Amino acid sequence: MEIVDIKVDYAKAGLEDPNYQPTLSCFVPKVYEETGSRKRGAVVICPGGGYDWCSEREADPVAYRFLGAGFAAFVLRYSCCGKKFPTDLLECAAAVKYVRDNADNFDIDPDKIFVMGFSAGGHLAASMANLWNMPLLAETLGCDSETLRVNGSVLCYPVILSDPKLTHEGSIANLLQHKDDPELREFLSMDKRVGEHTPRTFIWHCADDGCVPVENTLYYTTALSANKIPFEAHIYPSGGHGLSLCDDTTATWEGHNQPKAAEWVQDCIDWMKS
Repeated sequence: MEIVDIKVDYAKAGLEDPNYQPTLSCFVPKVYEETGSRKRGAVVICPGGGYDWCSEREADPVAYRFLGAGFAAFVLRYSCCGKKFPTDLLECAAAVKYVRDNADNFDIDPDKIFVMGFSAGGHLAASMANLWNMPLLAETLGCDSETLRVNGSVLCYPVILSDPKLTHEGSIANLLQHKDDPELREFLSMDKRVGEHTPRTFIWHCADDGCVPVENTLYYTTALSANKIPFEAHIYPSGGHGLSLCDDTTATWEGHNQPKAAEWVQDCIDWMKS
């Protein structure tokens, strides 16, 4: 595993330097001489944490699981801490660019690059899936927009909505820097950003999630369906929030062990390979 710094010219994007060095932890399968090149898929993982911090339970353990399934996995530790939008999105775009620019070095198929996110990281992943063609991203990173296009998104109990009644308000408040900005709040509702440019999606949630209401996933799948975007969705009856891998690998208490919800991992791997 190698950790690389994500380089972003924040001033060029009209953003303040967050005084934090975003990093990308790279988990890349070794190419063995007897197996030869396989051009595997890759996934950029965005941990959750309410845009306050990056959960370690939703970072390296997830990368190892997908590494074991044959994917190259990259964990993005982004700025968080109330940084002005789109600071984190720009860092995620830079991570996608790094993976695609190094596809040959990592034996990656550049047309099989996914973004995955948990909770607030799910909002970041959905933002990457829907806003990859924002001119600001390509202009700041010195590339064309197609370089930033992801080929699929995996959204795990994601924050999608910005309506205070249905969202995780702490996540949205951090993106708004705790300011009243109705126009930006509306823009941050990712169900409203879905269009023909949105990639295919795998999404899952628990019906009893008391932190990020399941409506976030229901509204998003409705938008995907309305725009004829292929998707696979799983709503599990129980489990709450923050399950990560749903087993002892990432559990902090017995409620995180949810055998039914744990099926998301293999279902997701099958979906990514399909």
